[in-house]
Amino acid sequence: MKTFKTFVGIDISKLTVDVSVFHQHTTDQIHHFKAPNHLSGIKQLLKTLKQQKINLNETLFCCENTGIYTVPLITILGAASLHFWVVSAIEIKRSQGIARGKNDQTDSKRIAFYAFTHLHKYEPSSLPQTEILQLKLLFTEREKVLKAIALFERTKENEGFIDNSIFKLVKKINDRQIKQLRKTLRELEAKMQGLIESDVTLQTQFQLLKSIPGIGPQTALYLIITTKSFQGFKTWRQMACYAGVAPFEYSSGTSIRGKTKVNSLADKKMKSMLQMCVLTAIKIDPEIKKYYQNKKQQGKASMLVMNNIRCKLLSRAFAVINRGTPFVSQQTIAA
Repeated sequence: MKTFKTFVGIDISKLTVDVSVFHQHTTDQIHHFKAPNHLSGIKQLLKTLKQQKINLNETLFCCENTGIYTVPLITILGAASLHFWVVSAIEIKRSQGIARGKNDQTDSKRIAFYAFTHLHKYEPSSLPQTEILQLKLLFTEREKVLKAIALFERTKENEGFIDNSIFKLVKKINDRQIKQLRKTLRELEAKMQGLIESDVTLQTQFQLLKSIPGIGPQTALYLIITTKSFQGFKTWRQMACYAGVAPFEYSSGTSIRGKTKVNSLADKKMKSMLQMCVLTAIKIDPEIKKYYQNKKQQGKASMLVMNNIRCKLLSRAFAVINRGTPFVSQQTIAA
């Protein structure tokens, strides 16, 4: 396990970052300062630490995952090849026990202490490659456009229920907006496809994932984004836990005997996309279809069986990526 002499907790907000620093043997002496949350501000942060005669190569930087606000920090730390750890905010919050009060300075101290006390869990974080960040941004914009199209198309529900002369007032404007949104949607999808084709690794992974019955282009793309090109998760079981499809036991002593079920802490988008993949796979994949029918005949609940298939699809996804060859059905091999 890597050892560090200095621990730096960083609480990130939109405009500034709060920094708390303490050394391994003097945890009661904490130095705190603020820095602007942009590239030059983060560079100044590192300069301030150097002025305090802190060896940055023996320092662990820890912060919460705050999405886009985290990017300047991890960009500079990654470029300098320094050790940094991006942790889920809820992981840090639940590790604090009973905590009273909250402000940015206190939060940065708690993050630094989390890094110190949970060092055994440390796994180096890395900045996703530029193409992954671009794909993530484009995919998010695509989701917004799809929601906007669905919203504008609801106007058509008025047709036939109100006088046509009244409906015509908005129909032309509505149709024009939908047309423009569909054009934007095609442009975004073309940009994403171009990014996939520009990188050999991404293109290979994209084609491998699409070879799995039930997994379409958008699910394949989202799998690549969320797994950081399959570098962010070691196994499909870790991914299943992240996606909220891994079942967990709920029992205690002799009195509590709850059902084994999935947890609500999940990537809801990934979970819903996998559900659509399951419905498709049941129709087009003989192996999955047979499995589903057999389990139903045994009296298993539909959602239980479909959740098992979601796990099966994730295991197939990691298998084809690790193996580097397209999916081949066991029935095909047997034949």
